[in-house]
Amino acid sequence: MLTPTPLEELLDLAADVLGRDRRALPAGAAGSPFITLGGGLAQAVRLQARAGRQLGLAVDLAQLLGPAPLADVLARAVPVPAAVPGPPAGAVRALLPGQRAALAAERAAGAGAVCRVLSAELAGPLDAGTLRRVLAALGARHEGLRTVFADAPHGPVRRVLAACAPPLVTLEAAGAGGGGDPVAAVHGYLAARARQLVGRPGRPPLVFALGRLAGGGHLLSFVYHDAVADSWSAALLWQELLADYDRAVHRRPLVRGLRPGPDTAGRALVAARPGGLRAAAERAERLRGFPAAVDLTEGAPRPAVFDVRGERLHVGLDVRLRDAADATARRAGVPHGTVLLAAWALAVGRRADLERLLVGCEVPRRATAALLGTPAPCSATVPVGCELQGGVDYFLRGVACAFSEALGCADLDTAELARELGVRPDRSRPVLTPVTFAARDELLPARVRAGDLSARFHHGHAGAVTADAALTVLRWREDPLLRLEFAPAVLSRTRAVRLAGELRGALAALTAASPHTPVEDLLPAPAGARGLALPLS
Repeated sequence: MLTPTPLEELLDLAADVLGRDRRALPAGAAGSPFITLGGGLAQAVRLQARAGRQLGLAVDLAQLLGPAPLADVLARAVPVPAAVPGPPAGAVRALLPGQRAALAAERAAGAGAVCRVLSAELAGPLDAGTLRRVLAALGARHEGLRTVFADAPHGPVRRVLAACAPPLVTLEAAGAGGGGDPVAAVHGYLAARARQLVGRPGRPPLVFALGRLAGGGHLLSFVYHDAVADSWSAALLWQELLADYDRAVHRRPLVRGLRPGPDTAGRALVAARPGGLRAAAERAERLRGFPAAVDLTEGAPRPAVFDVRGERLHVGLDVRLRDAADATARRAGVPHGTVLLAAWALAVGRRADLERLLVGCEVPRRATAALLGTPAPCSATVPVGCELQGGVDYFLRGVACAFSEALGCADLDTAELARELGVRPDRSRPVLTPVTFAARDELLPARVRAGDLSARFHHGHAGAVTADAALTVLRWREDPLLRLEFAPAVLSRTRAVRLAGELRGALAALTAASPHTPVEDLLPAPAGARGLALPLS
């Protein structure tokens, strides 16, 4: 019996992850990228993790979700790089790129602009002592949870403490009483006190907050600064926390071994990408001709300086529309997130009377298995060029390919890209990405069990926004839910509600149309819509 080659073994893993026939996948993989074979972020992460664990091979996540054929990407897999020890605890370290941006945003707009909340509504018996032991083990494993920041003569620096368990504070009165949503009440309480919670000198800017809910349940909230974690990190920490809690209640030992930190993982990233980063000039050439900004003000004046104060709307979808979106995704060979991104681009484009627009998409900059397991600010919002043309399936595949191209350029600095495009700095608007999209549903299930505990997750809102309009997919499989965050100084609540309705309409039209129906025939431009685009040079 012949021994399979590494490529054949990787293709077998890919077929398993994608739910495809192992005999048929190689033919498709020879000419099609992973994303048009039905692979999304969650499947890519599973494939990368299994390749490292089972075969000792490192597959680049950005390349895997990029435009190259799947077989070509898998053929470029390299042995997992050996771990390199990081700097000693207490040593002064330079800031990571994401940390520099987060601390600058805090100085400009305050703590509310850089604090995030992800909560778990817990049903079942909860032991506070066990929870504290679990948090201590979590802090021992991840140096990102022991990172502190300090001012220095040449700017902020960071240090990693040798030991520091994430603090657990108890909420007494927050969310109690009244007939409103108790989870929203707790989130509002935490948002109002973000500065006190994550701004303690000499301590990591994060905290866990535990409060009681009616009926004996609890709400455990993770409040964190953008400088120590991103949405990927928060989902990772929740999964590890609940898995550890399950071990603890069953009297199994907790995992306390130190995991690779962002410095060590960053060196592994460089080793896995010997060719370096793609030049901004090359990426700019691909985006030339797209509008530099999509203005949703409908002629109203913008504030001279972008106002980060924000509001949000929850956009529910019925299961029939969800199932129709899933069916459309399978037919076109794209992930369901692509259908939602395409519907969002279609709704915004019709509102602004545009056939081409940039949508900023949140992507993980985690090319190696080491970075996958590292809490760090490694996400980026990259501009994705969406062209509203062609038949429905052609349009969807085009959006999928544009997203994969953008993911391959996630390490590029957006400001540098804007300079390459000749876009002048403008304090009144986010550069290149005034409209954004994020698929958080792929990072964390709606519910997780840990022993006798059941956790249902809720994404908080700290009252700040980084875009004129930001659509986030919070849940999909169970009780599908989207969130539209918007800047009231740019988009009034009335117009935000109308835009949410247009999003639903765009999704319904996309999923009801035949594969070859021209996109321009799906929806008329909304009444009063105007093309307020700033062209790129």
